[in-house]
Amino acid sequence: MPDKSKTPHLGRLHILTSEEIQNIFHLPDFSDVERLLHFSLSETEFEVLTQTRSFASKLNFILQLGYFKVRRLFFNFEFSEVSGDVEFIRQKYFSNEISEVSNLPKIAVNTLLKHHRIIAELYNYQFCDRRERNLIEKNARNSAKISIKPIFIFREIIHFLEVNRIILPGYSFLQDIVSQSLIAEEQRLKTILQNKLISPDIKRLNELFSDSFELYEITNLKREPKDFTLSEIRREIERGVKIKELYQTGERILPLLEISNQSVAYYASLVSYYRVDKLKRFDNWTTYLYLLCFIHRRFGRLHDILINCLLYRVRQYTDQAKEFAVQELSSINLSNNKIAVKAADVLKLLTDDQIPFDTPFGLIRQKAFQILDKDEITQFTNQILHENGLDETEFRWEYIERSAAQFKLNLRPLLVSVDFSEVGETSELSKAINFLRKVFQSEQSLSNLNPKKFPTGFLPQKSLRYFYQIDKKSKKKQILVNRYEFFVYQSLVKAIEAGDLSCRESLKFRSFEDDLIDDQIWQQKAILIQQANLPLLSEPIDFHLKQLEKQLEERLSSVNRRISEKENKSFTQTENITRWSLKYPTQTETHSDAFFESIPPRDLYQVLRFVHEQTGFIDTFTHLRGKYARQKADQIIISAFLIAWGTNTGLGKMSKISDQTADVLQTASDNFIRLETLREANRTIVDEIATFDLFQHFNFNEKVHSSSDGQKFETRFQTINARYSPKYFGLKKGIVAYPLVANHIPVNARIIGANEHESHFVFDILFNNSTKIQPEVHSTDSHGANQVNFALLHLFGYQFAPRFKDIYETVTKSLYAFNHPSRYADYRIKPIRKINQKLIIQEWENITRIILSLANKATTQNIITRKLASYNRTNQTKQALWEYDNIIRSLYLLEYIDSPPLRQNVHQALNRGENYHQLKRAVAFANFENCVLKANTNKISGMNAPSC
Repeated sequence: MPDKSKTPHLGRLHILTSEEIQNIFHLPDFSDVERLLHFSLSETEFEVLTQTRSFASKLNFILQLGYFKVRRLFFNFEFSEVSGDVEFIRQKYFSNEISEVSNLPKIAVNTLLKHHRIIAELYNYQFCDRRERNLIEKNARNSAKISIKPIFIFREIIHFLEVNRIILPGYSFLQDIVSQSLIAEEQRLKTILQNKLISPDIKRLNELFSDSFELYEITNLKREPKDFTLSEIRREIERGVKIKELYQTGERILPLLEISNQSVAYYASLVSYYRVDKLKRFDNWTTYLYLLCFIHRRFGRLHDILINCLLYRVRQYTDQAKEFAVQELSSINLSNNKIAVKAADVLKLLTDDQIPFDTPFGLIRQKAFQILDKDEITQFTNQILHENGLDETEFRWEYIERSAAQFKLNLRPLLVSVDFSEVGETSELSKAINFLRKVFQSEQSLSNLNPKKFPTGFLPQKSLRYFYQIDKKSKKKQILVNRYEFFVYQSLVKAIEAGDLSCRESLKFRSFEDDLIDDQIWQQKAILIQQANLPLLSEPIDFHLKQLEKQLEERLSSVNRRISEKENKSFTQTENITRWSLKYPTQTETHSDAFFESIPPRDLYQVLRFVHEQTGFIDTFTHLRGKYARQKADQIIISAFLIAWGTNTGLGKMSKISDQTADVLQTASDNFIRLETLREANRTIVDEIATFDLFQHFNFNEKVHSSSDGQKFETRFQTINARYSPKYFGLKKGIVAYPLVANHIPVNARIIGANEHESHFVFDILFNNSTKIQPEVHSTDSHGANQVNFALLHLFGYQFAPRFKDIYETVTKSLYAFNHPSRYADYRIKPIRKINQKLIIQEWENITRIILSLANKATTQNIITRKLASYNRTNQTKQALWEYDNIIRSLYLLEYIDSPPLRQNVHQALNRGENYHQLKRAVAFANFENCVLKANTNKISGMNAPSC
């Protein structure tokens, strides 16, 4: 029976589910194995027990002690309520006692309090008194600065109690503390805004709600460019100009609020969630907070878009120039081949015996020109003499010259609108960038400027001939301004990709150092490591490396021994040929087709209704306006638009096959579907599946083995994420759905651009998976591996297990050891280089800071991962992390070679992800003209739903 004082009160803040409350605050329900574990007494505990007089008192002491070990709190209960535990204890410690449970006397209050005090002293715990409650309240208020999500504050309180060994108070008290912390945080922020926002700031914020051609200014700001066309980018630049002053206000105010980036992002998202009329009804200071956060994030996102457009456009022109050069060279070579045949005939004139020796040269020339005209002969001979040879680079620059008007139109506004700062050694390039910015801002012409004013220190010496020409009149070198300008853009793009240039206003292209936790937070490193539950970071790095060295050396020896003794039956190598290969297991998972065929088809609505009855997932689709909304989730309507979107049918067609109008479906979809509710619905269903006994049967070696692989989708809608990919979309655009699949269940997903590297999101989708299904092993294809994923996943407790397309090539380029390769001369599988332990030890402090920044979500994880994995700018810390990654990768490669079960598990895990992709395509390909679902429909609760 639960302690009534801990039963959630009506009207209080809802934080935990009933099941979560049961697992934390209610009496535990032990199995026999758990009873043996928790009711076993140490010598000290047994000594305390002997000082207890009556059988009932002894029994109560053991019960309270066992429950405390699990829950860290005390309970009031009758012996009859825990009869199973009482009988177990009686048989274990008091077999001579024959008292019935119902006959046991009730424990006196003083005895109960005494037992509580003794147990608390035994485990060095303190009661939650006034001082402790004040500390909890202070901790809750500090947590509210990081995130105002109640569950986050609650978890931080629980962690605080565990660290400080404080007995867990009642749930109602914690509900009140969380509520009070949220109210206090709201009031704190309001007070700061009231003191720091000045009248011009407030006026500009209010102007965001002014009408602009029947469209609120804030509504206009919520929109993002559909693509990188000139008109869309110009509108985006105009938005940046309008909100720059407000962004600067945010830069001044937000640091004073002392809230985390996560909280800034959350407050900003509320502006996107709520309509203008709802924002207007909030308290003014609350609205100003949301707007400042939104403007701050929107300005950063705006710079991300502009820089992405710059990268896209420069790559586009560069690729077009390459293609043009190839076509020109092909055309000239084809023409030259034809001319060469005629040139041979011209040369034959010199050896033709039928032409008299004393024939005038003029007649011979006439015959030669009849075969090949004079200009063609001149061009051909010049090319032979290399006076004007075929230079592919020159053809590229020729195309750039032809495209000058176009690239100037598209790229100059971007250069002027984005401020870049140096990170690496880019001072000469920065001079050129700033020079062009000043010229464009003053609307001067580059061609009219003195060539000596052009900063040229960044131009490569070996390519200078492409940027200058000799003026025919003055005979002086003249700079080719169009080539110079475009080379600045090319160099700028390379510097951004290398991390040598950054943009402070950007969210994605900030300097790497700006993405890490700040110095003030870093001072609490020990606490951060403990909070993040990263035990490997707590170990001394010297000890940790010695452990890894021992593992790697043993595995190298074992793998090579098994190969030489032919115990590894999968390893094949032909004599006198160095290349080897592995035989992959052919066993696949079996499916009971007969079982599935015996299941009658069910309408999608019936499926959704059944799932809702089991999980209540439809209730997670809360209205956009929260508690202020009168409308509640309607099962039929929500099922209708879920089917409409999920099957790619669309709301219009769904309205025609149901008794719901398109307007009703559209309004409901706008109010109830958003990323937050979709994730919560998915989590609810996944968590219920995780409780099934059947789910565990899909584990490999009793471990949850997940996989991720991007699925490409063509899209008709223009978005920033949509990209051209001839390989997958032909001449059209598309996006990539990147799901995390575990035991056939999709537990998390991200939508990424077709141009983004999937390996940058592997850690992201694993670490941000909030479901009960927590993978221990994760697989991808070879494109999921990069230079840091092995290290990151290992430090966070995952095993990264990718499948490599060519294992021989991978091993011969990626296997390392702690000793010089000469030591392994007799090995079949040899490392290529010695690990630089000194570098890892030297930079471990900085690596720890990177890992804790990921754990604390100082920025989006895929941004940090992208910078770590792909930045060309080398630094000691990144090199050290790559070295650590080499160790973990080498351990995995050796296990992969030696373990057929591992290779089979990796293969099956990836197949499960592919099976999920096939199911998703089948369900989403229901647009009737190409419908793979059955044509018959049945009227179910007012809805015609396709059968499947």
